[in-house]
Amino acid sequence: MSIAERIPTTAKGRVGVLGAGVGLWALAYWVNEWLWDAVLFTGFGLDPTSRITETIHFFLYDSLKILLLLVIIIFASTVLRSFMSVERTRAFLGGKREGVGNILAAGLGVITPFCSCSAVPAFIGFVAAGVPIGVTMSFLIASPLVNEIAIGLLLTLFGWQITALYVVSGLTIAIGAGWILGRLHVERWVEPFVFDVRLGGQVIDPSLGLTFGQRMQMGVEEVKTLLAKIWIYLLVGIGLGALIHGWAPTDFFATYAGADNPFGVLIAVLIGVPLYSNAAGVMPLVVALFDKGLPMGTLLAFMMAVVALSLPEMILLRRVLRPQLLAIFIATTGLGIIAVGYLFNAILA
Repeated sequence: MSIAERIPTTAKGRVGVLGAGVGLWALAYWVNEWLWDAVLFTGFGLDPTSRITETIHFFLYDSLKILLLLVIIIFASTVLRSFMSVERTRAFLGGKREGVGNILAAGLGVITPFCSCSAVPAFIGFVAAGVPIGVTMSFLIASPLVNEIAIGLLLTLFGWQITALYVVSGLTIAIGAGWILGRLHVERWVEPFVFDVRLGGQVIDPSLGLTFGQRMQMGVEEVKTLLAKIWIYLLVGIGLGALIHGWAPTDFFATYAGADNPFGVLIAVLIGVPLYSNAAGVMPLVVALFDKGLPMGTLLAFMMAVVALSLPEMILLRRVLRPQLLAIFIATTGLGIIAVGYLFNAILA
C-alpha cells in the first residue's frame, strides 16, 4: 500500500495526520539542544567550557538540527511545488523581466529563515518548478546572507546605519550575482535530477491535478531521495565546521586583517569561507574583532563569507551543481563580498 492510500480521505483526517507530523517534528527540534546537553554534560560529565566538548556538541546538535530542517523544508517545498504550474512560476519570477525576478527572489530569501545548508532544498524546488537559474541563485545567496536575526543584532550593537549597509549590500550581491549567472545561461551545469518532479519513481508534470495523498507521498519520497543523496556531504561539511568552530583566532585576525593591511578584506573572506555558522552565530566573533579595531567593512565581508560561502554549503551544492557552475557561483559571490568590504572601509574610514 502506498503512502497516498494510507492517508485519510476526510478533511479532519488529513488535518490530524499533518498536525501529528508537524507536532512530532516540532518536539524533536525543541528537545535537540536539551538532549545533547543532557547526554554530554550530565551523562558523560564533560566540561561545557572545553573546546573539545564544544566541538562535539556543535557537531551533534547541528547535525540533528539541519537534518530536521532539511526534512521539513524538502517536504514542504515538494508539496508546494506540486501545486505549481511551471509556466506560471516562470512567468512570476522570470520571464522577460529577469531583473525583477532577481529582486523578488532576493526579497523572498531575506524573509525566509533558512541557513546556507537548508536553503539548498528550496533552491532545488525553485529549479524543478521552472524558475530561471539566475533568479534561483539570487534566492540561494540572499537567504543565508541577509538574516533577520543578524539584522536585529546589528541594529542593537552598531546602529541603523551599519544595519542598513548590511541589508543593502547583501541584497545587491544577491541580485547582481544572480543576474550575472542568469546572463551566462548556466542551466547546463545543474545536475539533471534537480529538474525532475517524481511520484512513485516516475517523473510527472506537477501542473496535473493530484490528490492530497499523492502530494504527501511526493513530499515523503523527495525527503528520502534527497537525504540519501546528500547525507554524507552534510555530515562531512558539519564535521569540518565543528573542527573549526570555537577555534577561530581573534589575534590572528587583528594582526593580518587589520586596518593597516591593504589585503585585510581578502584575508578575512578567505578565513571566513571554511568557518561554518549562520549570521547570528558569527556575531559574537564579529563583536570581538570590532573591539580589537578591525574595520567594519572587513567585518561585514567576513560575516558574509561565513554565511554565503560556507564550506558545508559548497559541499551540499556540489551535489546539485556541476563544478563549472559551482566555481562561477563562488567567484561571482566572492568578488561581490570583497568589493563591498573595500567600499565600506573607504566610506566608513
